[in-house]
Amino acid sequence: MDSVFLHLSLSLVFLAAGWGNNTGLACKQGHRAVNCSGRRQGTVPAELPADTEKLFLDHNTIQTLRNTSLLKYPNLETLSLRENSLQLIEPGAFLSSRDLKNLCVADNTLFTNYSVTAAALCSLPALRKLDLSGNQLTEDMVAAMIWNLSSLESLSVARNIIMRLDSSVFESLSQLQELNLEKNYIFEIEVGTFEGLQSLQRLNLAYNYLPCIAEFHLTQLKTLNASNNLIEWFLAAEVDAVFELEMLDLSHNQLLFFPLLPRQSKLRSLLLRDNEMSFYRRLPNATSLRDVTVQFLFMEGNTTNITTFHLWEEVSQSNLSSLSFLDMSQNQLWYLPAGFLGKMTSLSHLKLNQNCLEALHMHESEPLARLTGLDLSHNQLSELQVDLGAEGTLPNLQSLNLSANRLQRVPPNIFTYTAITTVDLSHNRINLCPLQAKADGTGHQICIDLRNATSLRKLYLAGCGLEVVPRGAFTGTPLTHLDLSNNKRALAGGLQPLQDIALTLQVLSLRNTGLSSTLEGVDFSGFQNLISLDLSGNSLTSFPESLSGLRLHTLDLRRNCLPSLPQHSMQKQLRRSLSVLYLSQNSFDCCRLEWWDFLHHLKTVHVVDREQVTCNSSSKSTHIVELSASVLQSCRSMTANMALFYLVLTLPLCLTLLVAFAVVFLSFKHRLLQMVKSQYRVSSPY
Repeated sequence: MDSVFLHLSLSLVFLAAGWGNNTGLACKQGHRAVNCSGRRQGTVPAELPADTEKLFLDHNTIQTLRNTSLLKYPNLETLSLRENSLQLIEPGAFLSSRDLKNLCVADNTLFTNYSVTAAALCSLPALRKLDLSGNQLTEDMVAAMIWNLSSLESLSVARNIIMRLDSSVFESLSQLQELNLEKNYIFEIEVGTFEGLQSLQRLNLAYNYLPCIAEFHLTQLKTLNASNNLIEWFLAAEVDAVFELEMLDLSHNQLLFFPLLPRQSKLRSLLLRDNEMSFYRRLPNATSLRDVTVQFLFMEGNTTNITTFHLWEEVSQSNLSSLSFLDMSQNQLWYLPAGFLGKMTSLSHLKLNQNCLEALHMHESEPLARLTGLDLSHNQLSELQVDLGAEGTLPNLQSLNLSANRLQRVPPNIFTYTAITTVDLSHNRINLCPLQAKADGTGHQICIDLRNATSLRKLYLAGCGLEVVPRGAFTGTPLTHLDLSNNKRALAGGLQPLQDIALTLQVLSLRNTGLSSTLEGVDFSGFQNLISLDLSGNSLTSFPESLSGLRLHTLDLRRNCLPSLPQHSMQKQLRRSLSVLYLSQNSFDCCRLEWWDFLHHLKTVHVVDREQVTCNSSSKSTHIVELSASVLQSCRSMTANMALFYLVLTLPLCLTLLVAFAVVFLSFKHRLLQMVKSQYRVSSPY
């Protein structure tokens, strides 16, 4: 008995020792790095390797970082305590970790004891990166917590409750290179707030309440994000110094005019999306406004200054030769001033979509030789005037989006004399030129010439109200992607108009194009390189057998009238290449689901809308995945009942025929026998 008790005691001791070690081993360990995130730790683990340099304790329950918490880790350089409900860092918590360079205490409640925490942070002379985001800190709290942290290079105080910045907040951060102030409540920044930050290169002011940015003079800054504010004006200081600014984001504001940019800058990306900008030198009623000026009233203390700006002169004086990306989408532009684009000689991407443009003229006087992407979608364009050719305005254009306009025609040969590869003409009321049309479009109705565009690969013509696509419309144009969706009569005669590009097409969308199983020309056998096909929204009552010979990866059969899918065709197609399939909103028969069972057991095909696929049984629609045993039993009963019905139906007919035969035989028995006897009677030799 004593022996058993001894063994039991030893087992409990070893078990307890094992559990004790698991507390430390539960964390993931790497080379001098330990990750204890999400372990429900209430304190800093005490049994980690002493040479740990990186310690991650995110998503735990640590509320206080005590003076003794980090004593065992003198080599610590990175510490992350994100989302711990941390309320207090005791003053001596970092005395043993004076080499700490990166500290993240985001998403805690440090506002409760910020002054004590500030004392702890002061003991970190080597700190380079500090994240105080999401701690409900005011501007005064932030100032106290970063005081004497002159070594900081990166500071984030995002998602706090800062409302105003004065010139003393960051004055001690002479080495700061990156400052994140997004998602606060900042409505005022005092003059001189950033003047002491001579090393500052990246400044994030997004999602605040700034009404304007005036006298911008941070020449050393490379990136400024002031998006999602209430900014109506952006005014750079009128100095001849070269600004290092490369990226300026003023999107989602209330800008009334194009920003007045530095005269000399290295600006590459200018984002002005979703503002209220317009140009007013020429009004919609053709009135010309000369010498358009605006006056600004600057008040600083008891001093009031009035500054007059000549808007168009300021735009023309800005050096934008380095600008590569310009986004002015979602504004109120109805025209562009002459020469506006002329000085943007490095422009590669221009977005003017969702404006009020009625016409766009690009002349040889302002060539955009490097422009590769132009988005003019969702405007009111009725004409597009572009000088083409090798020496023309857009010699290197590759992507052109003209969707959702009022276009009826475009410059002749625009797709022939450029390097264009992608064109979107969707939602314009257009027609395509037939094979016999002249190159300049004369002699035929107004049409878009897409023939012999040897560089064109992707073409989108959705919702253009196309009449029947003429034969030869794509002759000499090796398209790989074509979208004819929502043109109900485009292929009323079948797929013959697409035969010229059948061998090059890889992605084809024929959604809602009026295709029907009764059409003789619905033959996909020639589209041997097709990998994605959209046939949704048509009137197909049977699966096109010609698809079985293709190597499709994606097939969309939604919103048709398919009662079932042929199992032999599906097996051949599915086993071959198909990986993505759409099937919902068809009229599948619940009693003809052999193909679905095969599909269910096939692991290589993903039915994206599996949960929405339904079938019909007794005039009711049921989700196939929820199909009950009673419905299947009903199908079997129906099959048995139909067999009995046919048996009952044919049995009386068979009996009637048998009785009639018997009556006829008996009635003519004697005569038949006589006839047979006279026919085959032969004398027998003796």
